[in-house]
Amino acid sequence: MTAPVHGLDVPAHVLVTGASSGIGLSMVDALLENPAVARVCAVSRRAGDNEALALLQARHGARLQPISADLTTDAGLDAIVAGVRDGTHDLHLVVNCAGVLHGEGLRPEKSLATLDRRALEDSFALNAFAPVLLVRALLPLLGPHAPRVVASLSARVGSIGDNRLGGWYAYRAAKAAQNQLLRTLAIEWQRTHPKATCVLLHPGTVDTPLSQPFQARVAADALFTPARAARQLLDIIAGLTPADSGRFIAWDGSTIPW
Repeated sequence: MTAPVHGLDVPAHVLVTGASSGIGLSMVDALLENPAVARVCAVSRRAGDNEALALLQARHGARLQPISADLTTDAGLDAIVAGVRDGTHDLHLVVNCAGVLHGEGLRPEKSLATLDRRALEDSFALNAFAPVLLVRALLPLLGPHAPRVVASLSARVGSIGDNRLGGWYAYRAAKAAQNQLLRTLAIEWQRTHPKATCVLLHPGTVDTPLSQPFQARVAADALFTPARAARQLLDIIAGLTPADSGRFIAWDGSTIPW
């Protein structure tokens, strides 16, 4: 039995966003299989109607709490806080897996000429602003006197130092903004929450709808299943200590330059 948070000596209460598919769903599944986890709050826009989450809830009962909420709205954040408080007064681990790369009216840009204001706003709303505003909303449940971890999925393309190809303006910039916001939180928490750890995680290329249009040039052994990606990231999270707070970490444990 491995505690999902290093140094935690009580059953963990966990919140995962982006929980209805991909890495988020696989994380929820893996966490529920861990007897050191007391409860998982699974957040997505339609969590209450998601078949995969319903199957997990049938198997695990009250240990799984689906919460339907839009992370990009204040009402959605309020719904998350209310859902978490309906059964617990504490959180030990928050994993943000929500993100957007493409969709209706949103595609990675190949050149400056294709950059669009609405695409920038939509990308920043979920990829940059939502993670730090989520932590702000959950702050009363993340007290300073016990080990806590906040981990948010970023992407290597969000690294300014590693940007050699250009393109993908909105996604790169939004992930870079998320990195800076949570790095700043990690510095604040060194003073106010000395037992807490806040990190950014790069999962690698994972076989999900987010990456599907861009997998053609990815080697087969470099394309991870969501289950493998979730296991790799949860293993990293379980080994983190406050000395790691503020890091940008790849799936293999290496540090990514900002």
